[in-house]
Order: sequence, then structure tokens, then C-alpha cells
Amino acid sequence: MSFNIANSGLNAVTEQLTSISNNIANSGTVGYKSSRAEFSSIYAQSQPLGVSVSGVSQSITRGGDISAGSSPLDLAISGNGFFVVRDSAGTTSYTRAGYFGFDKEGFIVNNNDMKIQGYPVDANGNLQVGTVSDLQVSTGSIPAKATDSLNFTANFDAEATIPAKTPFDPADRDSFNNSYTTQVFDSLGREHTMTQYFVKTGENEWEAHYSVDGQTTGTPTTLQFDQNGVMIAPTGNVDITTPVSGAQDLNISINYGGSSQFGSGFSVSNNASNGFASAERTGVQIDKDGTVYATYSNGERMLQGQLVLANFTNANGLAPKDGTSWSQTSSSGNPIIGTPGSGLLGSVQSYALEGSNVDLTAELVNLMTAQRNYQANTKVISTNDSMMQSLFQAI
Repeated sequence: MSFNIANSGLNAVTEQLTSISNNIANSGTVGYKSSRAEFSSIYAQSQPLGVSVSGVSQSITRGGDISAGSSPLDLAISGNGFFVVRDSAGTTSYTRAGYFGFDKEGFIVNNNDMKIQGYPVDANGNLQVGTVSDLQVSTGSIPAKATDSLNFTANFDAEATIPAKTPFDPADRDSFNNSYTTQVFDSLGREHTMTQYFVKTGENEWEAHYSVDGQTTGTPTTLQFDQNGVMIAPTGNVDITTPVSGAQDLNISINYGGSSQFGSGFSVSNNASNGFASAERTGVQIDKDGTVYATYSNGERMLQGQLVLANFTNANGLAPKDGTSWSQTSSSGNPIIGTPGSGLLGSVQSYALEGSNVDLTAELVNLMTAQRNYQANTKVISTNDSMMQSLFQAI
């Protein structure tokens, strides 16, 4: 009986050494989660039969150290969750290893050519929330976009006086109170200068005049404020149309919402116009919430999608696979899909990688302990063998 008990100990320690050696071998593997062999004693009623490995548990919920990466597609999850990836056969896997890059078609793939999953965008750049598919980043350039809107918010000085000179003349600084310039683009992507001139015309009343490239355009707009300095007119957008040589007319809709008139100097808090020149893609940017943007040489960035993360009721029940990934099992439960930072899901860090969570010092100590246990069990077998030999010699 003692032979069998010692033999069970050797088998159990051998399985423990398998886990320890795998942990040590993967101590430098990005996204790896350590495992351990768990022993349990064996009895036949009250008769001891030795030991067995009841299971090998994973430490999936324990994170590894996050270190700096070298690419915007080096991604780490700060908190709970897994990247969702899918291979060419449609098999879905889950991973914490954030090595990602592009394939030849612009799809975001990991180092095993599995495509990351997320919410794509439609032809107009609108996020398609609820539709999880492969994420693809546009590889081409973007055409020019003409400026068609301007959000302009300013405070007009309530203590300003009506200009001494009339009528308004953009060349005469004494005929207006303030001016402000905005860069706009035509349909060919050419840059133009749009200037607004503000003239105080009465108590709580101003007039805005417009010019593009030094040429007066549009109709003056009256800006009115109440006794509390709140703008009461215009109530909607102001449309300005300007002919442009060789391109479509510039049609700009100006929104003065939020402007005020208080007893302080003229100041502009918002001067946001759309439109841009054509440009080549220069890179990619991923925000903490998983939104993916293509960046361009003109400073613009275009939304390409939003990656999703998955979480599980029992993450330690996932089955490990090649490529530092896991697959769903009945023990893990179904994946809970969401965007980074939502619910209990962690946020995504770009230019970062999560290292292995292996405690190398602890593994080396476990290795020495396993060696001692193995030697002790072999000692039991050799002692038993010596006793048997003594018995045979006595017969």
C-alpha cells in the first residue's frame, strides 16, 4: 500500500512541476496568467490511498504589471475584461495580450492574425453600436471638405461705446469695435480667411459684418442682448454665402449661441469651424474608451470604430488556448460584452502592454518545495524496497 501512496505523490508532484515550469517559461509572455496544481487527499472510507491533483486553477483575475509599448496598437486593459478576437474560421477567443497591428487590408489583428472585434462605422462615419464585427481602419487619404458651419461664442463688452466714425469701413479701425478671424476651406481644400467685424449700434445691440479674403460678403447681422447680458437675437443660425473662384460657393452657417454682453473686455471662448484640406493618413489613435481614430496630415482624425471588451461571471473557468488566449466554457458562463470603461469593464491604454502575472520568486520557491516533496516520496519507495528485501532475505 505504501508503494502506491508514494507513487501517487510522485505523479501529483510531476503535475505540479508541469504547472511551475510552464509559469517560469511564460514569465515574460505578455498577457499570460499563471496556474497552479491543487492537491487533494484520497481515502477509501478511512483508509488513506495517497494524493491526487484535483485540478489546475488559473489566476486570470489577477493582473500583470503594465509597461510602456512602442506602438499605438500596443494595448493594455487597466481593470477587468478581455479583448475579443476572431480567426478566419469565425472562432472567437478572448485575450489580454495586447500585441496588435494591421493586416494588408487595414483590419486590426493580433500577432496570431486574429481580428479584433468592435463596433464599426457606417459610410457616414456613424458608430454602429450593437453590431460587433471586425474593425477596419481606412488606409487611404481623405478628400477636402468645405467649411459649412461655425460655432462662435464671445463676450461683448457692455461698457463699449458706439464708434465715432460711420458708416462701417473694414479698412478704418475707428468704425468698428472688435474683429475676429477664422480660417475656412472651400470645396477644393483651399484655405480662406473669414473675418467678422463687430460694431456697437445701440444699447445692448451690436452688428456683425463679414468679409472673406478681404472682400465684404453677406448681410450684416444684428446681435441683441437683454438686461442680464443674455443674447436674445438671433435665435437661429446665420447663413453667409460667398462666391469662390474655381470652387463651389462657400455656404457657412454661423451659430452665436452662448454669447453674452457683460462689463468685461471682448473675448472669444469658442471659434470652431469644420472643413479641412485633403490629407494622407499618418497613423491611428485609440482612446481609453476604445474608440479608434485614423489620424491625418492635416490634423484631422476620423472615427473608425470602437473596440469592445468581454467579461465573464467566472473568468477563471475559461479554457486556455494557444496564443495566450482563452475560450468560453460552461464553467465560465456567457461573455458580457461592453465598451471599455463601462460597467465593470476596465479602460484601454494605448502604447502599453500588460505583462505576465507570474511571481518568479514564488515559482522558484515552489520549485524547490516540489523537488523536496519528490525526493521524499522516492525515499518512501526506496525504504519500502529495502524493507521488502530484508523480509525476503529472512525467509
